[in-house]
Amino acid sequence: MRKHEQAMRRHFHEAAARRGFSVVPAQEAAVERLARLAGELARPAWTFPAPPRDLYVWGPVGRGKSWLVDTFYEGLPGGRKRRLHFHDFFRRLHDGVTRPGARHDGQSAVDGALDELIGDSRVLVFDEFHAHDAGDAMLIARLFRTLLDRRITLVTTSNYPPAGLMPDPLYHHLFEPTIKLIEERMDVLDVTGPVDFRRLAAPGAADGGRRFATGLCLPRGDTALEACGLTAPAPAEATAVRAHLRELPARAVRGDLVWFGFDALCETATSVPDYLALAGRFATLVLDGVPPLAEASADGRQRFANLVDVACDRDIRLVLIGSDPLTALPDGQALTRDLDRTASRLAMLQRAN
Repeated sequence: MRKHEQAMRRHFHEAAARRGFSVVPAQEAAVERLARLAGELARPAWTFPAPPRDLYVWGPVGRGKSWLVDTFYEGLPGGRKRRLHFHDFFRRLHDGVTRPGARHDGQSAVDGALDELIGDSRVLVFDEFHAHDAGDAMLIARLFRTLLDRRITLVTTSNYPPAGLMPDPLYHHLFEPTIKLIEERMDVLDVTGPVDFRRLAAPGAADGGRRFATGLCLPRGDTALEACGLTAPAPAEATAVRAHLRELPARAVRGDLVWFGFDALCETATSVPDYLALAGRFATLVLDGVPPLAEASADGRQRFANLVDVACDRDIRLVLIGSDPLTALPDGQALTRDLDRTASRLAMLQRAN
């Protein structure tokens, strides 16, 4: 057990050094706890009177949460482990639960869908866990109870402390039992600190080779489009594009490029599964008519944040045409943390005047 702890600790420091960084004080407790978990997981499961404690790693954008859990995951031996972005996992879980006839050998629909998604995995890593949709609160609650009861070791990151999940005060009470479960059965690790790794130009840490980083933020006007090799769609190019369980009105489809208006993609009842479906089919997504987000609806801001998340995580090129979306953002909104993450990701895009 001790040697596995030490090996994981070395793995963290070597991984940081390769990126030109070092583990900062705010991360040290998380590194130590993850190293100890690696040692616990190295023991045969039958030697545990109880499974290892699960971990919930949270902090503001840019504090290295994803790097911490990804490095931990990479340092574990192969087999019986699974790492998934929460958007993708929850979409696939929702599909498995809601499809017709979703019953499996007398198990509940959630149990059956989990069997398909995680198999015999002993460790499950979620990145960017959150809860905003009141309609999904019960399914997320059941998911957490099932994972914890199955002795599956869960490691997750979030921009929110547990008490900050489901931030809308109208629905927060629906999630309070799940928050209590997380606080009782998971070790909560706060990696808040003064270092924002997004602002450090580490050697070798550039986004070279990432398609998302070749995206653009363009003002309205044919001149800016033409300078970037784009032409506005003609009316005859309008077409319906199949997303998840619906068809969406695209302004154009040109090979592996799809072009939408902001209103069609963010101000109608679209969702993360729709964006995942588009990201799986197209390498470039153009979104025009982008307003300052202060002028969008609250749902439109959330959908835009989710769209940027998916484009970055799935590494597709995102071209935004219109106003700078992050000008004059409203203060005191429940979406502040999501928009902070959105701002960090949009900062990767090239801007043309």
